[in-house]
Amino acid sequence: MTAYRRLLAACLLVPLASGCFATAAPADGGRLRVALAFPPSQNFSPYGQDGYLLSRLGVAEGLTRLAADGTAAPALATSWTAGDDSRAWSFTVRDARFQDGTPVTAAAVADALTRATQRKPVPPALTGVKLTAVASGERQVRVGTDVPDPVLPLRLSNPALAVFSPKAYEQPGAVDVRGTATGPFALKEITGTTAATLDRFDGYWGGPARAPGLDAKFVADGTARANALRTGQADIVEALPVAQVASLDQQQVQEKATPRTTVLYLNTKSGVFADPGVRAAAREAIDTSVLARNVYEGHAEPAQGLFGPALTWTQHKRIPPEGRAKAVRPPSNVITIATHSSRPELPEAAQVLQQQLQKAGFTVKLEVLDSARLDSDALAGKFDAVVSSRNVMLETGDPVSVLASDYTCAGGYNLAKVCERRVDDAVAAAERVADPARRQDAVMAAEAAVLATDAVIPLVHLKVATGIGVPVQGTVADPYERALVGPGTHR
Repeated sequence: MTAYRRLLAACLLVPLASGCFATAAPADGGRLRVALAFPPSQNFSPYGQDGYLLSRLGVAEGLTRLAADGTAAPALATSWTAGDDSRAWSFTVRDARFQDGTPVTAAAVADALTRATQRKPVPPALTGVKLTAVASGERQVRVGTDVPDPVLPLRLSNPALAVFSPKAYEQPGAVDVRGTATGPFALKEITGTTAATLDRFDGYWGGPARAPGLDAKFVADGTARANALRTGQADIVEALPVAQVASLDQQQVQEKATPRTTVLYLNTKSGVFADPGVRAAAREAIDTSVLARNVYEGHAEPAQGLFGPALTWTQHKRIPPEGRAKAVRPPSNVITIATHSSRPELPEAAQVLQQQLQKAGFTVKLEVLDSARLDSDALAGKFDAVVSSRNVMLETGDPVSVLASDYTCAGGYNLAKVCERRVDDAVAAAERVADPARRQDAVMAAEAAVLATDAVIPLVHLKVATGIGVPVQGTVADPYERALVGPGTHR
């Protein structure tokens, strides 16, 4: 049997969810085959989680990007200056073209940013600010906020604030991102939630990419992703399961510390965890070291707070939470803990939590959903608790913005339904601080206020493993998980 027929037979024996690639390894310099963990949930709309897919695949860009050291770096903007009170910023737009051939102008940039501000719900990157954008010349964009925003350049690096050509917005209420972005790869074809085809954009301002294109598959099953790397069916594999890392050729594994934390969110608005004493009982029942050792097999460490060791400054500034409620006897009600399977460790972590909580007197039922449904149902308050993994620097590169979106009354990603005055006040105080060192102190004070509610129980701080085929070079080792493939990525 030929190699091609063996591969085809293997594909036919694997469920469709595995996302098997249908061709043998391409010749050197060919198209790159990428296996991603999370399928598009909103037809590649940039305003939700799909925006990160566009960023990782090198499709979309904003005015800035988040550099490895956590600072804002130039992207479509070459430079920027702030007004005296950090309410008004001026950005100089580089000479670039959209993938449809039209020029990137200040007016197009301002229009794209304005459309993002009009989305409902508001993108998490804009939580806590009202942003305006106007062209003040062919190459100048004036971006303003209703309150001083010293980290605005970081905020604008979020994929939800990526810039697309006017053609993308021709259909009311939608964004057609196919061939309308500015990145090195143009999205050409979408096959439902299973695959996407991207071609090199030869007019990219940074020079043409080295790879002629990308063939992306969305493979929720972590073992199937690892097998795609092992058998040479994929060149780049996102989010390798920790259970698979040891069995792979270590030359093909790129592991990095990230600001990603696995967290147990408790529904504080309804159900048994509306009682702070019951939340305290849950916290006291959980041994995070068991999760780090047994579930994550040493590829994580017990969580110290919301912000882990990837943010090195947190280790010397952490403040113990004060004013926690006293634990009470767990109620007899059955509680539901929900999680998703796109990160394969999460269901196993949920099972360990179920055992620990039941040992303490809770009665626990588990639900495992796909990631898109988990978020929507959790935000609707349908579960007592949620186990999820969160990169706390993903949205803006600024921890304050994550605190605002996740733990304030007006937060757009408040899975725990936290709404307490002391938390809102602490986050608001941090938002006003411009000096970097003092802002870090304010972040730690806000973290302590959140932890004192026992609405969230940080479980483990994670490392993330990416699979890279031996012939592949130039992948982007991004701790913030916004970039994976760049113009220099090739075989």
